[in-house]
Amino acid sequence: MSFDVLERSHPISFDLSEDQIMIRDSVREFAARHIAPDVIRRDMEKTFPHEIIEMLADQGLMGIYHEEKFGGAGFDTISFCLALEEIARWDASLALTVASHTSLGSGHIALAGDEQQKTTYLVPLARGEKLAAWCLTEPGSGSDSSGLKTTAVKQGDTYLLNGAKTFITQGSVGDVYVVLAKTDPSKGTKGISAFIVEREWDGVKPGQPMHKMGMNSSDTAEVVFDQVRVPAENLLGKEGYGFIDTMKVLDGGRIGIGALSVGIARGALEESMKYAKERKQFGSSIGDFQAIEHKMVNMAVETDAARLLVMRAAWRKDQGKPFTKEASMAKLFASEIAERAALEAVQIHGGYGYTKEYHVERFLRDVKLMTIGEGTSEIQRLILARELKKEMGYME
Repeated sequence: MSFDVLERSHPISFDLSEDQIMIRDSVREFAARHIAPDVIRRDMEKTFPHEIIEMLADQGLMGIYHEEKFGGAGFDTISFCLALEEIARWDASLALTVASHTSLGSGHIALAGDEQQKTTYLVPLARGEKLAAWCLTEPGSGSDSSGLKTTAVKQGDTYLLNGAKTFITQGSVGDVYVVLAKTDPSKGTKGISAFIVEREWDGVKPGQPMHKMGMNSSDTAEVVFDQVRVPAENLLGKEGYGFIDTMKVLDGGRIGIGALSVGIARGALEESMKYAKERKQFGSSIGDFQAIEHKMVNMAVETDAARLLVMRAAWRKDQGKPFTKEASMAKLFASEIAERAALEAVQIHGGYGYTKEYHVERFLRDVKLMTIGEGTSEIQRLILARELKKEMGYME
């Protein structure tokens, strides 16, 4: 696989490295052997795949781009995206677990943690010995993350944490939570801080897994923090910098959601092509009908375009370049084309596509989260409008 990226009128061409090809191919083989066979059962039974997570951890995939000295595999963001695509091609729920654990929970610690915090918390997370959950969303604040109500009041050498978080991925199975809370409500976003909280502490109350439309084997739950005493050394980053760091974490997370979306879209295309070849109507394979051909061509073109946007954003992150705009573009486009691809896949499968016997029914349910999580499509358009205005000189 190769692709060209137009970088401010300077063409940059590159191929996947040997390491990146190795990651892609090994995860593809792993997915076919260990993920695909029971994915329908996991979805229907809504079971969290602890055993597969352990195998992914053994492969180094639960901390793929974290530093080796902190338990990670030391690969780059492009490798992470390639791995996510291969997992999501079969099981978006599992890919969501890997993405949220790596990009959000442990990712925030990797971004803002000090040496001791990384040694204590990031090492077991990156090794996959523990699972991370990132606690931002609340019942009354979703897209407006600055409106959170959870508080952390300094009392000597501890903070007293109180509040409720919802829609938390790994909420009921996570071991380590990164929690966003207001340390100074009078300062708005500059009064928000982040904390590392352990599940076993007094006052930490994970709820039961939520019943959802899709992503059934991904764990989503409410988490309540009731008079939780957090040691001051578990303040993550500087006090008042939690919101700033959160925006950086979300930028990286959106690249992962883009890669995950590409995986779903690719799965929809590949399952449709296989079905269209086998399904006979009017004496021919339906894949020979022009109406079906056009659907599959559109799916293929859009999936490839989405992959290129994701890889550009990942490349910029790896190069230490600003990538807010590119991450939002990748997330917005990839999630929306994946939704279209899943819908078309069901249409191509006809009545069979409406049954749980075929993967495309699950793809359609799972994919809807991609246009909602880590910033809705509407929020991405607001971000991109702001970025474009900056580039065009509309904003000082």
